[in-house]
Amino acid sequence: MAKKTDSADPGNDPYLDREREKYGSPVPSREYILEQLEAQARPLGRKELAELFGLTDEDALEGLRRRLKAMERDGQLVRNRRNGYVVVDNEELVRGRIRAAADGSGVVHPDRPGPNVYLAPREMKRLLNGDRVVVRLTGDDEAGRPTGELVEIIEHANREIAGRYFEESGIGFVVPNNKRLHQDLIIPAADRNGAKNGELVTAEVVSQPSQRRQPIGRIIEVFGTEIARGDEVAVAARTHGIPVEWPDAALAESVQIGDTVPERSKQGRTDLRDVPLLTIDGADARDFDDAVFCEPTDKGWRLLVAIADVAAYVQPGSALDAEAAERGNSVYFPRNVVPMLPESLSNGLCSLNPRVDRLCMVCEMQIDPRGQLLDSHFYEGVMNSCARLTYEAVDAIHNDRDPSLKREYAEVIPHLENLYGVFKALRADRRQRGAIDFDTTESVIEFDPEGQVADVHPAERNDAHRLIEECMVKANVATARFLERNKIPALYRVHEPPAETRLENLRQFLAQTGLTLGGGDEPSPADYAELMAKVRQRSDRHLIETIMLRSMMAAEYRPDNAGHFGLALDAYAHFTSPIRRYPDLVVHRALKHLIHKKPVEAFPYTEDQLVTVGEHCSMTDRRAEEATREATMTLKCRFMAERLGEAFTGVISGVTSFGLFVELDEVFVDGLIHITNLEQDFFHYDAIGHRLVGERTGKEYRLTDRIRVRLAQVNVDEGKIDFDPVAHPLGPDGEVLEKPPARSTKGAGKGEKKAGSRRKGPPRSTKGRRQRR
Repeated sequence: MAKKTDSADPGNDPYLDREREKYGSPVPSREYILEQLEAQARPLGRKELAELFGLTDEDALEGLRRRLKAMERDGQLVRNRRNGYVVVDNEELVRGRIRAAADGSGVVHPDRPGPNVYLAPREMKRLLNGDRVVVRLTGDDEAGRPTGELVEIIEHANREIAGRYFEESGIGFVVPNNKRLHQDLIIPAADRNGAKNGELVTAEVVSQPSQRRQPIGRIIEVFGTEIARGDEVAVAARTHGIPVEWPDAALAESVQIGDTVPERSKQGRTDLRDVPLLTIDGADARDFDDAVFCEPTDKGWRLLVAIADVAAYVQPGSALDAEAAERGNSVYFPRNVVPMLPESLSNGLCSLNPRVDRLCMVCEMQIDPRGQLLDSHFYEGVMNSCARLTYEAVDAIHNDRDPSLKREYAEVIPHLENLYGVFKALRADRRQRGAIDFDTTESVIEFDPEGQVADVHPAERNDAHRLIEECMVKANVATARFLERNKIPALYRVHEPPAETRLENLRQFLAQTGLTLGGGDEPSPADYAELMAKVRQRSDRHLIETIMLRSMMAAEYRPDNAGHFGLALDAYAHFTSPIRRYPDLVVHRALKHLIHKKPVEAFPYTEDQLVTVGEHCSMTDRRAEEATREATMTLKCRFMAERLGEAFTGVISGVTSFGLFVELDEVFVDGLIHITNLEQDFFHYDAIGHRLVGERTGKEYRLTDRIRVRLAQVNVDEGKIDFDPVAHPLGPDGEVLEKPPARSTKGAGKGEKKAGSRRKGPPRSTKGRRQRR
């Protein structure tokens, strides 16, 4: 006999007001349904749930049916064999995203904090990398990893796949460029679209893989046998599933918004048009999402961070919002950008261009002389940026005292001096709390007038970059504290402390260098910062900092605030870039909800919805990094292809069981010396010591050792550069003791220069965006 279902009064639903605001005839909220299912401690069918909530009329029953279906679609519920609903994310069921391995196995990264779940190849037959699933935990394997079996596929992630088309025995198939896509795509003869054997193509996935067959597709785009100049970005975007085309509905909405701020939109906002807010960004930036102003006060500094009010134009439930959520973020490729919003918004109405009225969200802060946040409040404003400056110009004005720039920007120099004043205080606070300051470097690719790669070199950061970064960090801190204080569901930028296994590897490495990391089993950011201070003057500093960086976890977006380890902060949320990051747009909506004094219970996002949004945006963040890295490497390969046979000096930037990665001094490019091209010896790989050791000769190759190499091979399509070691001896400081052969200019392409040279005039560069935090 079935257990009697107790009644649950829908009037006790804590989110009833929100449901009434959204629906004329509200049904129990998702949260209340989950709460009651957990209270019943057993699966309930739809009829039993209707009885539990006392729902009898047809509209209410249909509303419950639709809600339960949506909760299944989003992975909150699954049905058992008797059609009873079971809550996911319990002790047995885990919801998450697949990350596939080349051997056909995979792991599920849970949406909620918890260990990854290993899936054997047999469980992966119906899945591809990036799919979202529900799995049932089945135990642990020999390595102690949690294992699982597939229960349900929530969402297939791959709609299009870029790869190379082949035919064998009359069967056509596409081998994906993305190495994590472990299954080839079968192409029927009628769907080959004229593709020839060996050509690069894009194929639409017509049928997802099943237990007995591979995925099936049709070719929709043919690139040819090689990646043509200018197609690097298109291939990288399609390889990683980055949306490029805009839906007609989203474009239509952006046109309807217009290109000027109507007077009615300015009403009821704080008027900041007389405040000399400044935008400071890269020389090639086209979307300006932040502006700053600072002035001294009796208590320290009054700092204003004004951010483009994207939420005023992009409404929840709109086609623009759906596409922005799908993209997750803008992707900054060399030469161009795949924006999160149409350019009419990202470069126009939502960009804080100089001397035009713009709507903004403002974080106003009181900073004390030690750089600590005394007070903050948020409001909607209307502003008119008084000037648009570049990092280079600001640095030249403040540090170099450039006379021509000082004359050009005479009116804003006092405001720049105030910003540098608060910057010193903010940097002092950073040092005091023990934030980790890894000095990572990004590539700058310069193009000649014909669009060919003219030079590749590391990006240079100056104090103007750091000034803006510190202002943004403090505004993000104020935002996180405000959201947490008001107990509203939101997305935080979470950076967990290092995992135990990574810490153990780091400590084993440090033991070989005579160094130790303080803090015992739970080191603090200050312990990392203290160790970095100790190694600052060592010749192997780069090696040690690299291994320390690898011990860190990746930051992600989550609704549970677990703090930011790297920045040594208890709470951190992204507020400063809603033009190019969807989590920032969600945060702005939460702020507006509170500014307008609406009840927290009526906020349209549930905590579980934010789990899904955060996981998706963390994925798109990683996807953007992988795609830009691939496009950049393709351009670097094209740049180096004309330099075959040349010799370079470099540093070993990576050691693996199959060889050495070398980063060149003359150009900011790295490549591989395969282990078979080293001396006639058998080399053992020491993973802890990050070195290869010759069995017979005792020859060692360690991370950060300096080495002389010759460019042996370049594969533009695969983004690979191969080096051979050169016997020229190097001095103690890495100098070449024997003069290398003169560089050949045979076959030099148009716009080519000697390695290490610089093109005169302003570069057409692709400097990296501000550091991801």
